[in-house]
Amino acid sequence: MTKLSAEFLTLHGRRSSLVLELAPGEAPLWRHWGARLPDGIDPGAALRDTRALPSFALDQDLPLTVAPVFGTGWFGQSALLAHREGRDFAQGWTGCTVEWTAPGRALTLHLTDAVARLRLDLSIALDADSDVLVLRSTLHNDGDTALDLQWLAAGTLPLPGRCDAVRSFAGQHVHEFLPQTDPLTRSLWRKESRRGRTSHDCFPGAVVTTPGATAQTGRVFGAHLAWSGNHQQTIEWLHDGQYQWQFGEWLAPGEGRLAPGASLTTPELVASCSDEGLDGLATNFHAELRRRLDWPGGAMRPRPVHLNTWEGVYFDVHPGPVKEMATAAAALGIERFVLDDGWFHGRHHDRAALGDWWPDAHKFPDGLSGLIAHVNALGMEFGLWVEPEMVSPDSELFRAHPDWALQIAGRPLLTARNQLVLDIARPEASDYLFEKIAALLAAHPIRYLKWDLNRDLAPAGLGDGRAGYRAQVLAAYALMARLRAAFPEVEIESCSGGGGRIDFGVLRHAHRVWTSDCIDALSRVEMQRGFLQFFPPEIMGAHVGTAPAHTTGRTQAMAFRAAVALAGHFGVELDPRQLSTEDADELRGWIALHKRLRDRLHHGRVWRGEAGDGLHWQFHADADTADGVLIVLRTRPSDHRQPPALRLPMLDVAARYRVRELRPAGSPRREGRHHTAPFFDAQDSAEGVTLAGAWLAEVGLPMLRAPAETAFIARIERV
Repeated sequence: MTKLSAEFLTLHGRRSSLVLELAPGEAPLWRHWGARLPDGIDPGAALRDTRALPSFALDQDLPLTVAPVFGTGWFGQSALLAHREGRDFAQGWTGCTVEWTAPGRALTLHLTDAVARLRLDLSIALDADSDVLVLRSTLHNDGDTALDLQWLAAGTLPLPGRCDAVRSFAGQHVHEFLPQTDPLTRSLWRKESRRGRTSHDCFPGAVVTTPGATAQTGRVFGAHLAWSGNHQQTIEWLHDGQYQWQFGEWLAPGEGRLAPGASLTTPELVASCSDEGLDGLATNFHAELRRRLDWPGGAMRPRPVHLNTWEGVYFDVHPGPVKEMATAAAALGIERFVLDDGWFHGRHHDRAALGDWWPDAHKFPDGLSGLIAHVNALGMEFGLWVEPEMVSPDSELFRAHPDWALQIAGRPLLTARNQLVLDIARPEASDYLFEKIAALLAAHPIRYLKWDLNRDLAPAGLGDGRAGYRAQVLAAYALMARLRAAFPEVEIESCSGGGGRIDFGVLRHAHRVWTSDCIDALSRVEMQRGFLQFFPPEIMGAHVGTAPAHTTGRTQAMAFRAAVALAGHFGVELDPRQLSTEDADELRGWIALHKRLRDRLHHGRVWRGEAGDGLHWQFHADADTADGVLIVLRTRPSDHRQPPALRLPMLDVAARYRVRELRPAGSPRREGRHHTAPFFDAQDSAEGVTLAGAWLAEVGLPMLRAPAETAFIARIERV
């Protein structure tokens, strides 16, 4: 009689569950990843007992496992591709043991292939609160010859057949997080990056939707590879009508060569699913990242408003003018002053000096002490820009150690932005960087490093001629960790030509990311909305830039520039000495408003939406929406005589809410050329207006007719 029962492994989150079926002599089978199932649920039958064999097929049914392999009957995408000088090209798991590392929460599957002499440790953890699933794989070579590893997935995820689209992000320098939507069909969907960093153009994450899913409703799945180097993700239709989703590091030739007894561990795959649409998924990812951020002192303090000097003066930094900038910045309410590029030995332009990390004697004959003391005396912290992973051909470091640059013998040294990549996997190069940066941090009260990485890796050859993409990323992580261990009070910003290195991997070591080198507020609206799908607002560098913007030439009013930056880690990127009295007063008001709101903006949940007619909104509130801040941005002129109302579906329909418009101190109530109405006058008063939550959720909040590139901000509190 056919045996219908089987042994199952189940992990439960708050609103999601994972079920695996243990099958003797193979890897566990995927049975479910999705909505929360009842405790103790049993699928009722072994998977194979529910599947008849099709015609013209192998006599053994091979469903999707946690680690499908090539050459022994699985014809889909494999989680592992490897060989030993052309042999052992086919793998097949012959045994599996289960180790519960946290009962009901986390386990490790130990898979063995006795024929190919391999072991795979696959760790799986489902956070009970955030519903975030973290997978990671380690492959061990137990053979007596080298193993050439071509591909090792960090994890393989099942997706239901009703999934209909995948949303990902493309882009380029100064235009990151460009949304892309592709239908899911029987065709393979794949994205790869081989640039050696997270990249501007191929973000290592995506969201898969089901029909009807919206920003706030419907089932969606998301995943992200926590890795700052080459990466690959694939979604493949399977012949049972389901999909598999694989993520992993893209290995350059030779990077996966494992000597006997050696192992390779993948980056983490961070995934989640939600029945509350895109915003529910974003909430899960935000909770996971907040859990793993390593803040000085163990907890995040209010994010200091900071000024970065780059677009204010570029390389033209000298003690007197920079001190004047600092004085003007402090008068605006700035709390952290960051000296960007141009401060170190011989750095007068971008054609020289990277690698020579000590103050330029001509610009700073007395070093940085006087400037830092001046900044501190004004009540501001001091931050400093560095780009440790790069070296200029015209530098003392390169002249002394030309072999320290990544290169391939016989191939030309390819420069980008007039710089080469330093081989920081060399212990002597890493030690040099640590000593130079540590000397600065030990000598001065520097609380912040803006850590930049301004080019792709090519050619990425190590000293022995092997590919060094993977080694470079791991060495960067190690250098950051070494500096943080020696100077735990220092925060690090991950910048890479703007958004070229934003991922959960580097954020094990960093505390802020620079979203984009484009500070044009209109461009930033879309970029920041995409960013918030995976990352919380408190780490999102968002600055008020110059007008016109340096990257686009477009001009927006101070109010719109500040409103777009308001919800992120707020900063200023201009020369405050050049502001008119009117602009300085207005910016001072926006900085004060941000300080009043940042506790609410940087904790809790974020909802995002569009009301049509060029209106984009986001709502930052505590978990039960009792207290929130609404930011509405109009990006183009209205097509309507009366703008559509803005529905807020997350509000409690049984509650009542007070809505009060928020404006910086001293800003005019209305622009005189625009008509208003009694409702909006009342909303703009100290008492505000009180409305039913059901009305706001179903019908919406009336919107005042306003010109393009303007903003409306309100506090919404339950009464």
